[in-house]
Amino acid sequence: MLTKTEIDAIRNTAAELADAARVATLAHFRSVDLTADNKDKAHFDPVTVADRASEQAMRAILARRRPLDGILGEEFGTTPGTSGLTWVLDPIDGTRGYLAGTPTWGVLISIADATGPIYGIIDQPYIKERFEGGFGIAEVNGPLGRKTLKTRAPRSLAEAIMLSTFPEIGTAQEATAFRRVAQEVRLVRYGMDCYGYALLAAGQVDLVIEAGLQAYDVLAPLAVIEAAGGLVTDWQGKSCHQGGQVIAAANAEIHAAALALLNA
Repeated sequence: MLTKTEIDAIRNTAAELADAARVATLAHFRSVDLTADNKDKAHFDPVTVADRASEQAMRAILARRRPLDGILGEEFGTTPGTSGLTWVLDPIDGTRGYLAGTPTWGVLISIADATGPIYGIIDQPYIKERFEGGFGIAEVNGPLGRKTLKTRAPRSLAEAIMLSTFPEIGTAQEATAFRRVAQEVRLVRYGMDCYGYALLAAGQVDLVIEAGLQAYDVLAPLAVIEAAGGLVTDWQGKSCHQGGQVIAAANAEIHAAALALLNA
């Protein structure tokens, strides 16, 4: 059980990480000469100088402030620790959106113990909007001020709004399962990246369904959404701490309804 002093230290460190990532990412955002390397020869999986600079800035802070903690980062892999705590970093979640100049990418920061994520931040540097969840806190701080995060109350799938990053979700079998849910909801929107999970935590939407994710894609959203009253699992209703298939839901009722269709 962490003490209040330890929790405060973690939150202060996470805020410093997010602040540093804002500086690193905004230095290149909407730059006309921004280019990207492709990490996947079969598909377009871009990485930019901003991705690397953002993670390097965060790692430098952790080396100074939390040298005993482990780190898992998208761009620079795993650094083992001895404290039992691991920082999980996605320096830019939504690099495709970042390249396109859209403001729906973000920086994902979480800290996990052996049971999973205990605290997380979804930060959108351009909008200056920060979603925070864990340790009894569920808040967003942005252009409209500081507000408590709370997911939507139950309503039917026919009334629901669902988000996903890509319409071509996962494998052909996963895409078929996804479409079974998409055909039943009122509205589906694409291209949100991590911002979709933030909107779910803020009570704007009911579902986010995706596949092919990594741990660094999901742990911060999981912490924020659960703190706001929602739930995040794989498509079988089990833990998704390692990524893969993910369904985030505003409440247990709509989660159950969507799961039934995914597994029909």
